[in-house]
Amino acid sequence: MTVLNAIVKDKAEYLVARKAQQPLSTFIDKIAPSTRSFYQALTRSHPVFILECKKASPSKGIIRSDFDPVAIAKIYQPYAAAISVLTDEKYFQGSFDYLRQVSDAVHQPVLCKDFIIDEYQIYLARFYQADAILLMLSVLNDEQYRALSAVAHQLNMGVLTEVSTEEERQRAIELKAKVIGINNRNLRDLSIDLSRTEQLSQGLPQEAIVISESGIHTHQQVKTLSQYANGFLVGSALMSQENIAQAVRALILGKHKVCGLTRTQDVKAAYQVGAYYGGLIFAEKSPRRVTLSQAQLLITQAPLAFVGVFQNQSIELICDYAKQLNLSAVQLHGAEDAQFIAQLREKIAPQCEIWQALNMAYHHDIQHIAQVNKYVLDNGTGGTGRTFDWQTIPPTLRHKALLAGGLNSDNCLDALNTGCLGLDFNSGVESSAGIKDPQRLSQVFTQLQQSKFSQNF
Repeated sequence: MTVLNAIVKDKAEYLVARKAQQPLSTFIDKIAPSTRSFYQALTRSHPVFILECKKASPSKGIIRSDFDPVAIAKIYQPYAAAISVLTDEKYFQGSFDYLRQVSDAVHQPVLCKDFIIDEYQIYLARFYQADAILLMLSVLNDEQYRALSAVAHQLNMGVLTEVSTEEERQRAIELKAKVIGINNRNLRDLSIDLSRTEQLSQGLPQEAIVISESGIHTHQQVKTLSQYANGFLVGSALMSQENIAQAVRALILGKHKVCGLTRTQDVKAAYQVGAYYGGLIFAEKSPRRVTLSQAQLLITQAPLAFVGVFQNQSIELICDYAKQLNLSAVQLHGAEDAQFIAQLREKIAPQCEIWQALNMAYHHDIQHIAQVNKYVLDNGTGGTGRTFDWQTIPPTLRHKALLAGGLNSDNCLDALNTGCLGLDFNSGVESSAGIKDPQRLSQVFTQLQQSKFSQNF
């Protein structure tokens, strides 16, 4: 018996007990139609995100032990078009109570994610304030699907119709499903194949909203699959992260950096426009240099992942600053060699990454150092405000490099197309050295958000 068959068998047994415990007659008169349109919510931007509250799963077991659906939903609220809530108890440790808790906490439509095989579950979901349901063609025949979707639509609830095979895809078209979720997970052996989104999206009706489900972990995957899908349902990848807020921003907005932050208002502005990293420069010769005490104030202004920039400074000083400021990374801009970096790795906190800035004028002489987590590709030693020839970036570096050097609103989209991990902005978003210009910051990040997803719809 497959995992899916076992779940459906157990669901039928669960429903016998649940109906006895909470008969439909005891709450059907208390049900009002939904006033939050799932379908409208999924057409407001591209791509859209259905972000999920999930404590456990059959493939991973407990994903998040400190599971607080309300706190999670509030983190999701600025980014999600809709919020998905697992209600299956046995396999996902979900609860219908979570639906109401989340609905009360946010304004988005709430999706009841369960293995729905009986109209009772739809009434129950709406009683607990769900605005949409999941119907899986892998467990329903056409007659069952039509009956269940009709009940949902009578309650003004949306339906996410899930397909995972070519046959189910064809059925979804014939059933005129409005929102088609392509599950990248094989429901029989639980394996993941992201190419399924591309394969099963071919030939779907123009008016159908296509959602890619399962296995989405990175912003790069979102960018790639946005050619084939209108949106994404993401749960486990976020639930497994210690800092959910940072994980959501990284997934949706990417990991871009604003460096040379010297003022509290600039830290706030960088976070508000969508930056992931904030750069604090401690290099002694930099016009954007800040002191330790200034940095201690700056890091309290917004929950950016802060990166300290050092140049030919001692390992002791770097480790001290990294510890006091809880830096996500230290960025080395001087003559630090492999031996220095190896010693630094031994002494600095294991969770603090080591980044090395590379002067791309010497791109032929790049040496890969095992202890370097990321590279920053720059023109000269940084702070020049000039670009370099991006054709010289070695393909092997792109996946672990941020691109720096003279980036601004005129060239940021071309920079994005280099395929680097993220972009590193400094002088191109300033009015003068160390003074960020809110308008230039906004222009750059607005362009990145609006243009990074290609649309074939």
